[in-house]
Amino acid sequence: MELETLRKDMVAAMKAKDKPRKEAISSVISAVKKVAIDEGCRDDISSELVDRVILKELKTVKEQIDTCPEQREDLRAEYQFRYDVIKEYAPVQMDAGEIKAYITEKFSEVLATKNKGQIMKAVMGDLKGKADGKLINQVVGELCK
Repeated sequence: MELETLRKDMVAAMKAKDKPRKEAISSVISAVKKVAIDEGCRDDISSELVDRVILKELKTVKEQIDTCPEQREDLRAEYQFRYDVIKEYAPVQMDAGEIKAYITEKFSEVLATKNKGQIMKAVMGDLKGKADGKLINQVVGELCK
């Protein structure tokens, strides 16, 4: 995802007077800018960095939804809307079958050791940002049995 695409969509939301959507996109843009400044690449923001920040924001909003009290339906609906907007921009993640196939194909020699820590260390470098870490951990656990 390019930062410019996010900016254009935010402007479109402003013109449409869609305040909740504009705020959701704006929060992602500001998070991207903050990370870019922290990493020292203020002017040259890569799409990889944008994708990484979008996934982090998505995870944060998911946690907000999960920890929101049941009686606060208004807040829960607001978080859910924000989650749905950010999800539109998130890169496509691999599912469990794809992860299993990838690991067995690329890391068969490490898989033979049945050492979960060693397998996770080898796999996470390749799949970071392409698949959810919890799902990878689950698949590796099944393969080590």
